[in-house]
Amino acid sequence: MDGFLIALLLVFALAMGGRDQWLVAHCADALERSTALLAVAVLCACLSAGVMAWIGAEFAELLPRRAAQMLVAFALAIAAAELALPVHLKPPQEPTRSLGAIAIVLLARQIGDGARFAVFALAAWTVVPVAAGLGGAMGGAAAVAIGWSVGSETLARWPLRIGRLVLAGCLMIAALFIGLNARFAAF
Repeated sequence: MDGFLIALLLVFALAMGGRDQWLVAHCADALERSTALLAVAVLCACLSAGVMAWIGAEFAELLPRRAAQMLVAFALAIAAAELALPVHLKPPQEPTRSLGAIAIVLLARQIGDGARFAVFALAAWTVVPVAAGLGGAMGGAAAVAIGWSVGSETLARWPLRIGRLVLAGCLMIAALFIGLNARFAAF
């Protein structure tokens, strides 16, 4: 249950202001808040979280405990670096109306973002990686649903950049402590 709640809250916080949320917000403006777009965005969030949880669990099974902890530290450091980068998205000039094309682009952006790397790290660390995957799926779905519901103009007024920088710092500190624990712990 802890892995589920941590993943839910962490992925929701990390995905706020992310590239996937901005893409959904821009497409929602262009497609007049299509419910099919919302369904595709939620499906992509669930699929990307599930894939990253599965990969994290598989990697954790292959590695000894200390190496798995170091893998978690690296995943959190990558997530922190991705969060620290500024999000510069241009609104699509002529957004496609194809939900399949939107799904492909959205899924590609989500697989490599900081929120999904956090799911990867939590799935590698927890005893029940399915719970981390479910929490990550729900957190990611909530973030894209907010992007869909408020649109890009409202999203642009929120101070998301500051929050992303604070979370990047917190993730980097967590990665540092987990990495040091994996390196110097006596067990």
